[in-house]
Amino acid sequence: MSKTVSALIVAAGRGTRAGAGLPKQYRPLQGKPVLRHTLSALLAHKNIRDIQVVIHPDDVALYEAAVAGLPRLLPPVFGGNTRSVSVLNGLEALAKDAPEIVLIHDAARPFLPLGIIDNLLAALHSTKGAFPALPVVDALWHGDQGKAISPHSRANLYRAQTPQAFDFKTIINAHYTATDPADDDVALARAHGIEVAIVEGDERNYKLTTQADFARAEREMQMDIRTGNGFDVHAFTEGNTVILCGLKIPHSHALLGHSDADVAMHAITDALFGAIAEGDIGQWFPPSEAEWKGAASDIFLLKAVERVAARGFTICNIDCTIICEAPKIGPHAATMRAEIARLTGITLDRVSVKATTSEKLGFTGRKEGIAAMATATLVKL
Repeated sequence: MSKTVSALIVAAGRGTRAGAGLPKQYRPLQGKPVLRHTLSALLAHKNIRDIQVVIHPDDVALYEAAVAGLPRLLPPVFGGNTRSVSVLNGLEALAKDAPEIVLIHDAARPFLPLGIIDNLLAALHSTKGAFPALPVVDALWHGDQGKAISPHSRANLYRAQTPQAFDFKTIINAHYTATDPADDDVALARAHGIEVAIVEGDERNYKLTTQADFARAEREMQMDIRTGNGFDVHAFTEGNTVILCGLKIPHSHALLGHSDADVAMHAITDALFGAIAEGDIGQWFPPSEAEWKGAASDIFLLKAVERVAARGFTICNIDCTIICEAPKIGPHAATMRAEIARLTGITLDRVSVKATTSEKLGFTGRKEGIAAMATATLVKL
């Protein structure tokens, strides 16, 4: 049977490093207060029974506006002059219907991945405390008055994040007996000899502290990611060459089509058009128009690339699968990837061209033609 879990949000600070204006937990981020984003992230986890928020006495109206309509919130309690006092006030409020586990989280970490919560709860099966952290990877230096003094080893150093998870009885007792304030609850727990496990943190789980952090958050939340799919089929006809991804490959037949019948490049082109919801090749280059008779398919692909750029998107990756019994695609795949990368302006490691058969089933299995499918992912920052 799973243990009961409550979350405690510390939202009583003033956030002065974020500049003048509202306390940072109430500042708008994509039109909603930071605190609401943070609460929504926690409420998305099915195991969290309820949430206790600790607020500043001056922020009652701001708090009520920020949380309107959200479920599973307990009445807020007021914080104190230090973080430790605020956390203890929240723990005492939760003690009225004490959970078995409490997650203590910063109000200004609105991008909490649910996987961190899963990992914390798993860690508490064998310990009384756990917190997410990231290893320090940059060089560390002692400095004075803006000048480097001496290096510091980064071995076994971590950047702590929240939520910090504890057995409820263990952490509230540690707070009751603490004589000195602590920077966070891990420090307080360790001062009382409580073993605390480290689970893997996440770079997305950063804390909004400065104006630059808010600017970063706005940029990331405006990110627009699109995925498009393309599929095309062409039958074989008389000839001795097929064109796939712009490459001429000797074969017993050619492919039949109004243009050069490059079935793979057509699928990729349609994937790009689909990602930006701008139709398909047939709408941009109607087969009823003689102008496109025998046209090279790179014309179509370059138009799709042009439209992607015009809409402000960048191509992240392209993946194309060619379906046929023959010709063999493997020996030519590297050259095909290079040509698609060249035409789309992306690096080779972002282009995949691979092949499969249909196990001799259907028209491709009977060697009557070739099919291709493609997926393209775009991003707008």
